[in-house]
Amino acid sequence: VTSPRSPGQDLWVVGLRTCPTNRREVGTIGGPGWYAHVCLTVACFPATIGAANEANGGPGMNRRQLEYFLAVAARGSFTGAAHALRVAQPSLSHAIAGLEHELGVALFHRISRGVTLTPAGEALVVPAQQVLRSFEVARTRVQEVAGLAGGRLDIVTLTTLAVNPVAMLTAEFRRRHPGVALSIVDPDNAAAVGDMVRRGQCEVGITDARLVATSGLEVLELPAQDVLVVLPPGTPVPPSGALTLIEVAGLDLISTPQGTLTRTLLDAALALTGAPSFIAVETTHRAVIVPLVLEGAGATLLPRALAEEAERLGAVVVPLDPPVSRVGMMVWRAGSLSPAGRAFVELVQGWVAHGWVDRD
Repeated sequence: VTSPRSPGQDLWVVGLRTCPTNRREVGTIGGPGWYAHVCLTVACFPATIGAANEANGGPGMNRRQLEYFLAVAARGSFTGAAHALRVAQPSLSHAIAGLEHELGVALFHRISRGVTLTPAGEALVVPAQQVLRSFEVARTRVQEVAGLAGGRLDIVTLTTLAVNPVAMLTAEFRRRHPGVALSIVDPDNAAAVGDMVRRGQCEVGITDARLVATSGLEVLELPAQDVLVVLPPGTPVPPSGALTLIEVAGLDLISTPQGTLTRTLLDAALALTGAPSFIAVETTHRAVIVPLVLEGAGATLLPRALAEEAERLGAVVVPLDPPVSRVGMMVWRAGSLSPAGRAFVELVQGWVAHGWVDRD
């Protein structure tokens, strides 16, 4: 944010800098003549990137190019990226070509079935993510002057935790801040949550407390959730009303591959018995686990919210004896939250401090 300035004057702000041309007034702060106007600077690259082009009258690297670059990198094709961004493919291709010309390197290898990143492209991914995050922080902090009326919040969470507690937290956040858009994404695995937050891909991560390295992150432990046994319809319930871990180890089990949260829960629980177990069906499709149980393919262990949903669909659900629980954890980077990110963290902190509340 700058006051009226002399020609050529420059100011650096959170990975952004004032743009000497094509300034755009986005709000008045503190009186007439004060404006917020920013254009892209990739802070992790040499400060001269884009300077020569700007000096010659060119536009320099811009936010749209980096958004397009990350979309192509994520999807491995120009066609998929254009579809996801809802832009014409020629426009996207032109933007990427301009970015490659600006940097003086090729960012993608063009192959028969799409594209892959070159070494230079791989080097650009993390700085580009951080710069786009800085743009969002700058924009939302300007909006904060008039209250949290806009902005965007990116959350990464495991599928099982997305059902509970993230769905409940998201609904309450939306009630409080209806102008903020949220994106909730699934990581490749539980351990990736911390990395995605550190790199700036997402502001907030929610994962299993046992499966994330917390170095460099702020953390908040979430209340424990019971883990229940989910059995095919019609399975007789034992007289005790519960199953021991030894009994569970003797079942035909359904689970996701090793390294996933569902499998880690299962393996950790059964490891306490020392008894061998049989994974009858292993699938990467988490959404098919409950349908497989309902069709009689086997049994599984699920957190209470997912287990109760399966019970409503006809599965038999019983507790474990002794009880087994899992603990979630929220992580975020210290000192780098946008107003929306800070509001979400404060919401969760309040819930944890005053007791967990499940909403039907």
